[in-house]
Amino acid sequence: MKLASFEHRGRALYGPTDGHAVAPVAPAFRDRYPDLKSVLAAGTLAELAEAAGPALPLAEVRLLPPIPNPAKIVCVGMNYRKPYPVDGVPPPDPQEIVLFGKERQCILGHGAALAIPPGAAAASFDYEAEIAVVIGRAGRCIAPGDALAHVAGYTAFNDGSVRDWQRHSVYAGKNFEASGACGPWITTADEIADPAALRLTARLNGAVVQDALASEMIFGLAGQIAYISNLMTLLPGDVVATGSPDGTGGSRNPKRFLRAGDRLDIAVSGVGTLSNTVGADG
Repeated sequence: MKLASFEHRGRALYGPTDGHAVAPVAPAFRDRYPDLKSVLAAGTLAELAEAAGPALPLAEVRLLPPIPNPAKIVCVGMNYRKPYPVDGVPPPDPQEIVLFGKERQCILGHGAALAIPPGAAAASFDYEAEIAVVIGRAGRCIAPGDALAHVAGYTAFNDGSVRDWQRHSVYAGKNFEASGACGPWITTADEIADPAALRLTARLNGAVVQDALASEMIFGLAGQIAYISNLMTLLPGDVVATGSPDGTGGSRNPKRFLRAGDRLDIAVSGVGTLSNTVGADG
């Protein structure tokens, strides 16, 4: 099942989608569970499909991030091997999982226009295509062998980054408002036979710039979830962005950062394609 959050005529709604239309859940169901996060928290995902009402064409709605209000967005850094130096320094494999956090106001939905950072920050505005995991069941100190059972589903993620500000701090470079995106929807875990076989492909203005399998991650999905759960309880609706492969603008020679009018498409096989323009509505 694919699940989307969206706005229609000023109302925030959610429901299953087939990629062409989306069926908002009935008002009675939404009264009990006002958003997808509350559905996951209550463990009532199996009831959602039966609660769906008449479908709306996707062209008539504005897609939001699949979980518009996650308690936390945890990002994994340096999780794919890079074949050549970035800024003249060969990046070594990390010995441990590298984490940082992202704020909710950084993340837009499918079709939205990424905001060009103000001032000089615009000169190093970069894309980072990632596979994101949405947590469906709470857990603390989760064993790696149990980790994937805590996953509700998968989606695509753009960890928008301002490289010059990353030199100030990772948090600064990763948290410019409206610089990243998530979506277009969640594809539930039961539809993904082998998460390690997911293919991540990013296209900038139609040209492939990033392409990798989840199996190429240095630290796999289960290991990431288990590691994060040692620090904090993972909650339903939390988003874990699992790292970006080679091909970002800052790693290219010459560098190719995002500019007004660019179009970025991030596809995760079997999940969906997240598309955003830069500085103009998609």
